[in-house]
Formats: sequence, C-alpha cells, structure tokens
Amino acid sequence: MNISALGIDLAKNIFSLHGADDHGKTVLRKTVSRAKLLPFLATLPRCKVGMEACSGAHHFARCLQELGFEVQLMAAKFVAPYRKGGKNDGNDAEAICEALTRPNMRFVAIKHEDQQALLSLHRIRESRVSERTALINQLRGLLSEFGLVMPKGRHQAQQLIPRLLEDAENNLPWLVRNLFNDEYQRLLQLNEQLKGYDKQIEQIATQNEDMKRMMTLPGIGAITATALLASIGDIKNFKSGRELAAWLGLVPRQYSTGGKTKLGRITKHGDKYLRTLLIHGTRSVMNVLGDKQDRLSQWLRNVIERRGKKKAAVALAAKHARIIWAMLSRGESYQLKIDPLLVA
Repeated sequence: MNISALGIDLAKNIFSLHGADDHGKTVLRKTVSRAKLLPFLATLPRCKVGMEACSGAHHFARCLQELGFEVQLMAAKFVAPYRKGGKNDGNDAEAICEALTRPNMRFVAIKHEDQQALLSLHRIRESRVSERTALINQLRGLLSEFGLVMPKGRHQAQQLIPRLLEDAENNLPWLVRNLFNDEYQRLLQLNEQLKGYDKQIEQIATQNEDMKRMMTLPGIGAITATALLASIGDIKNFKSGRELAAWLGLVPRQYSTGGKTKLGRITKHGDKYLRTLLIHGTRSVMNVLGDKQDRLSQWLRNVIERRGKKKAAVALAAKHARIIWAMLSRGESYQLKIDPLLVA
C-alpha cells in the first residue's frame, strides 16, 4: 500500500483514518478502536501523519514517532476549511490528511512528557487559585446577608474571617458560624496546597539554566518562566521574537486592505494563561518604575505618558516576549542598558 500522507481523527475510543498517495488519491479509509490503533499503524509503511492538536494528540504523536512516522500536529481551526460536506469523523480525517499536504500549513510543536507534566502542575495550581477566589467571594456574599462586610483583598479578608467567627456579639447564627468555619478551614487547606505547588515550581526553575536566564528579566518570576518554557519547548520553533509575541497574542490585529494599513487591539491568540502572566509581570515592573534611567524604563515611561498604564503594560509584555526570544536563542541573560549621556 502506497501511503504518503495519513490523517487521524482522534477520539476517546474510536479513531478514523484517511490515507492518500503521492497524487492525493485516497488509498485508505478505516475506523479502528483505541486498543487496535497503534498495532494497526505499525503494519503500515512509514509516512507523514497528521492529527489535530487536541486531547491526547501529543501522547499519540510521541508513540508514532517511536514507530518511525513523521508526525505533524495542527490547530483545529486550520483544518476546518478543508472539510468537505458535513462534520463527521471520516470527513474530519480526510480534512486532516488534506491539510497535512498543504505547503504553507502551520504546525504545532510536539511536547515532551516533562513539558506536559510541568504544564499539568500549572493547570492544577491555576484551578486552585480560582477555587480560592470563588470561596472568598462566596463568604463575602454570605456574610453581607448578616450585615457583615469583608474588606477588599484576599489577605485582609482572610485575617477578618476568624475574628468574625470568634465574635459572639455579631449575632451570627450558630449554624452559619459552623458552616463558615468549615469554609475557612477549606481556605487554609487551599493556601497550603498552593504554597506546596509554588515550592515545586521554584525548585524546577532553579534547576534549569534557561529558566534562570529568563528570571533575570524584570517582571519574570519562577511561575512565568516555567510556564513559558514548558509551552515553548525549543525556541528554534520561532523564527523571531515578533513571531513569539504573535504566538502569545500580543501583537495588534490587522484590518488592512487596499494598501491602507490599520492596526487594532491585540489578537489575543494563543494561551490566555501565558499572556496573563506576562501582563501581570509588567504591572509589577511599572509599580517600581520610579525614576530609573535604563533604556527600557525610559521607553516604558514614555509609553505610559502617551498611552496610559493599561496599554503600556500590554506593550511591555510584547517587548518582554521579544527579549525572551533573544535571550533563549543567544543563551544570554538580561542586562540593563543605560544611556551613557545620562550617566555622565
């Protein structure tokens, strides 16, 4: 069987396969179960295999690479235009096979197990942070029903809750007092879990040279460095710093036609979590900006004066993405550049 391109539509239990030869003619249409997928593929001639970058894609990509296949992952939105007819597993597999052969198709880098393990840590930590925020907001809302108002901010709220529970003169019913105590204990448990996750992230960051190099850039800590490097993988996947910034969704969206160029808001493509970490980091840089005279600080101060703090934070995040690409591609740490005329 002459197969040059094979598209696989991934699912939970049933997988659809579509194979084509060098001329694009269909030579294989088959549906197999999860248990029989890899044994069946092992019997096929080695070829290019395409899959959508969805749940389980990186696992199967690694397995197929071990079998000798050339594997490419694609975003689902790039595959959809090649689908013919209605949406079903067979048409999806055919569309994946067709998209795989396009010369200008964009592919997703295959992640290693260590990368996915680190990203799993970040995902679980993120869910715990959301759970803690929701718990505090719930307590704030329920306490207001009894005329007790919690202050803004997580730390102040956490300090006030035990005092409210111990105050016997605030007319809180005992049933509610016991319920709130259970919720407060859950809050303390979440804090301990998050401290443990942060320690693990710190340990990982201090053991990796690229992560330590990234943390020399102001506004980049262990959480941002580990999340970025685990998502990026090999920096050679990006040709330039602007390409990395575009991958993170930090470049302006274009509305250009007829020779007229119009730039709008940022595209917000890519991972929202990474983009949020970068922007939060730039806000910390702005908080301690003061009268620093290095070139980056001068540039940031000018952007704040012209555009305001919010747009300046996003602009600095995009600049940080380009700086990170340069640091990783050259193997250098960040160094402040100060104008010699100002020093003199």
